[in-house]
Amino acid sequence: MIGRNERKPENAQFIKFLRWPILAGELLTFVFLAVSLIRLNILPEWQTTLICVILALLFALTTFKLFRRKTHTGVQVFYMLLAGFLTGAAIYASSSLNQTIAFIQNLTKIRTKTVSYSVLVRADSEYKAIDDLKGKTIGFIGTDKYAEQSKLKLKDAINFASKDAPELGSLVANFEAHDTAAMALAQTYIDLFKENNEEYFKELKVIYTYEIQVKDEPEEEQSVNTQTDPFIVYISGSDSRNGISATARSDVNIIAVINPKTAKILLVSIPRDYYVQLHGTTGTKDKLTHAGIYGVDMSKNTIEDLLGINVNYTLKVSFDTVINIVDAIDGIDIYSDQAFTAWTDRSCSFVEGNQHVGAKCALAFARERYSYASGDRHRGENQEAVIKAIFDKVMSPKYLVNYTDLLKAIDGSFEISMSYDEITGFAKKQLSEMKSWTIENQNLDGTGAMLPTYSMGAQHLYVMIPNETTISDAKAKITEVMGN
Repeated sequence: MIGRNERKPENAQFIKFLRWPILAGELLTFVFLAVSLIRLNILPEWQTTLICVILALLFALTTFKLFRRKTHTGVQVFYMLLAGFLTGAAIYASSSLNQTIAFIQNLTKIRTKTVSYSVLVRADSEYKAIDDLKGKTIGFIGTDKYAEQSKLKLKDAINFASKDAPELGSLVANFEAHDTAAMALAQTYIDLFKENNEEYFKELKVIYTYEIQVKDEPEEEQSVNTQTDPFIVYISGSDSRNGISATARSDVNIIAVINPKTAKILLVSIPRDYYVQLHGTTGTKDKLTHAGIYGVDMSKNTIEDLLGINVNYTLKVSFDTVINIVDAIDGIDIYSDQAFTAWTDRSCSFVEGNQHVGAKCALAFARERYSYASGDRHRGENQEAVIKAIFDKVMSPKYLVNYTDLLKAIDGSFEISMSYDEITGFAKKQLSEMKSWTIENQNLDGTGAMLPTYSMGAQHLYVMIPNETTISDAKAKITEVMGN
């Protein structure tokens, strides 16, 4: 009996000693969780307040039970375990919230990007290395967004004279006329040149490659209150496979018109080959996809001119984006209205009807146009179908519960010109009202033709002449969804 009585005071002393660090840990993690909730600023105020009140009551309860003299030792042990569990839960919740904060901050920050340039000469020329071009004239594209920065970087290697051309076609013409000894081209121009002049490109060789660092800052856009006002987002999908590029052809061009008041979203798909007047240019028109090589702002401004709208925000994605997102959600379910094997990836075959596809075949489905009689028009429909399939999958309970795993997988896969507060404000409004959204589609149409383009000069390329009726219909639908 004496031994048992001796152990009781020892147990009591141990509990008295242990309750201080346990309660301190609980208090600190609760405060950190509350601060994280306020920083995230995505829940309605009443929900944030309610959570903070619950945390305070839980801390008060565990404190009362652990310091109340009449509390039985066994009960105190239970509340110590409860406090430890609540501390662990708060740590997990705080970690998830801070991952979300970091994701949104990374999504909206202005990034420094690398733009690669190459110096090209004739394969049979006397120029073997960059030093051989000292004192020679090198051609540049004057409308290249980073032309002057590129020249300064190349002058670190050699002294040279430069001659600007307004576009790629003129640059090649100067080179052919021997007005320039070489051409300095960004990789996006090289890709464009090679795609349309594959045989001629074989007669050239690269003798020097260099890189410049650029700040990918968008033009100042007209911001709105995303909680109450309708707004327009330009979704630009580039053909880049190495993350988001500063300049790249815009293979996907979708206008998303979002009205928070009516819970309506309108997706307007514009064919990549649409024959349009590039913003700020005169004379020869160009494919819309070529606008991207002058920067995403050129694409955005050109579409604004075409549809008579003001775009509020720009969302940039790449081929990698689709692969990363679809991989992270274990594939998507799509519907194909015909059976075909993708031209961009012959390992991807589709049956008529519903089917589950992985990342690379989801991308192939979104890029397909040659298997369809309507070509680019059908590709726009496929792109919208992939967006909707991703949205449906992400909103399932499985991915809502484990959303931080999804954030890790897609972090850095896309960029948006919205501010942190605009994103969280929009999300807060939706969480507060829990509206059911309606998504509508509108596709622009046209007829195929072979015509010269602004970017490639006199060379005739396939383009799509806009159907003015579909443009007028899209304008009217945009006005309707905007509520103007």
